[in-house]
Amino acid sequence: MKVIFIRHGEPNYTPCDERGFIGHGRALAPLSELGIVQAEKVALNSILSKSEIIVSSPYPRALQTAAIISRETGIKLNVEMDLREWEPDKTFQFKSSEEADTLYQDFCNCKGIYPKDEKRNWEEIDEIIDRINPVIHFYYKERYEKIIVVAHGGIIRRFTGEAKVQYCTPYSINYCGSFECFKWID
Repeated sequence: MKVIFIRHGEPNYTPCDERGFIGHGRALAPLSELGIVQAEKVALNSILSKSEIIVSSPYPRALQTAAIISRETGIKLNVEMDLREWEPDKTFQFKSSEEADTLYQDFCNCKGIYPKDEKRNWEEIDEIIDRINPVIHFYYKERYEKIIVVAHGGIIRRFTGEAKVQYCTPYSINYCGSFECFKWID
């Protein structure tokens, strides 16, 4: 099965900041004006032709990107809860982008794995892989030949090995029933 991964367009966190959203509420950020243009542009990319379905993260920035692609291509859209981005705090209590950035720096410093005999609240790389692999495998078992997956950099990195996943850029892989995901990528 051919899988075309697309990272969502550029997000706008201002509405979340203005409303004082914390934790998981920060995931409600929509696309910025540039992000909308990016999604409209990628929808015209010929690599998407003959795709049978768009599968999207439930987060608005990804779902909005997928909806634009669906509108422009006429391809059916499914939402998959487990395609959400890495969780900086599994208790959903972080309060700001700055705090999320600090948690992400700790995640990076630890290369995505808790230090021996220590516990953190962020999601480890193996936890990400364990929740996203079954999603891709489901579409393989359903005999799809080509799908579009609109998700987040941390998810796409696991499948492509790309360190810098760009907004609204297609990344293609072949999935043959199983896949050895990439762990830490510098």
